[in-house]
Amino acid sequence: MSDVIKEFESIYKESPAYTAFTPYRICPLGAHIDHQLGIITGFTIDKGIHLAYAPRQNGVVELKSLQFEKRCQFHVNAVPETKQNDWADYLRGAAIALGKKYPLHIGMYGVINGELPIGGLSSSAAVIITFLTALCHLNSLHITAKEMIQTARCAENSYVGVSCGKLDQSCEVYCRKDHLLYMDMLDDHTELIPKSSDMKPYRIAVIFSGVERSLAGSGYNTRVDECRAAAYALKAFAGLEYGKLSETVLREVPYEVYLRYKDLLPENWRKRTEHYYSEFDRARRGAEAWRRGDLAEFGRLIFESGRSSIDSWETGSPELKTLYEIMTHTDGIYGGRFSGAGFNGCCMALTDPAFTDDITKQITEEYLRIFPERKDKFAVYFCYSSDGVHLD
Repeated sequence: MSDVIKEFESIYKESPAYTAFTPYRICPLGAHIDHQLGIITGFTIDKGIHLAYAPRQNGVVELKSLQFEKRCQFHVNAVPETKQNDWADYLRGAAIALGKKYPLHIGMYGVINGELPIGGLSSSAAVIITFLTALCHLNSLHITAKEMIQTARCAENSYVGVSCGKLDQSCEVYCRKDHLLYMDMLDDHTELIPKSSDMKPYRIAVIFSGVERSLAGSGYNTRVDECRAAAYALKAFAGLEYGKLSETVLREVPYEVYLRYKDLLPENWRKRTEHYYSEFDRARRGAEAWRRGDLAEFGRLIFESGRSSIDSWETGSPELKTLYEIMTHTDGIYGGRFSGAGFNGCCMALTDPAFTDDITKQITEEYLRIFPERKDKFAVYFCYSSDGVHLD
């Protein structure tokens, strides 16, 4: 937080009135299935998006990012209707989504910053949640957690153009330190499963490949469309009722229907569907392993999830696949996988704190031997779990 406060004071010659923080999230199990109304698990970490801000009574929003050169500026009631293709689209989309439900009169000026490199940690959702929390605070709006999640998702779906589900936003709102978020996207049933008293110690490693990415320009939306198309086709093969393709999800298709008709699907659709059903099962089994305090089994399922993301979901840059393979034979790692969509970015791992130095050394040496050109941006971070979004 000190960086944004220092920059705020440098620019405006005063201290910020308020600060806000939204942690980044990781999804150990339940990856890529939230948009199909599957089950997800998640943690938030003690690194994320910081905002130092003060109210602006004329409704103008003016924010400087410490990660991007262009300053964001717009009026809360006169946001451009189409995205401008810069980092502030997330803020514009959030203002539009919130303004459709509630009157907005007060803007803000301030400084925003992310603690870790961009890619795989839900940085876009964290930016939106942080901004929405501050905007609601300044305009005396007391929206529910569910509304916050829905509004943030709408900003990405409708304005930015990413067909994401609610995984990122839900983690960033609901997560609590040393608890595993277990959430069913069908009915929003949410459970926070505490760390067992018998559980071995752990830390969360974030391993940044050195390659950043943006979901809007990746193959993310294509994967979502393939799932919808597969669900639509399976319903048709089975004689089940179906409606709009854009509203069809795999959660509506019984597993038995998939087993009966899977060979009729195009290969890509079949692979996406196989990942959905297997990941759904892993999320359920993983939650029970966490509940028992069985980190070995929980980690094994995370590795299995990572393999499915490579083979069935078919994501992962050469860099991320390499990191995954290195993690599988590194002592002290309970389990690891890509973090986020898998289009560049980073990997996450649950680790034994006693092996922190050894893990860093082995992964760094093996990875940079293969990708020496990534040396300047490659990094390994060790984090703790944390609470979700909050005002300071």
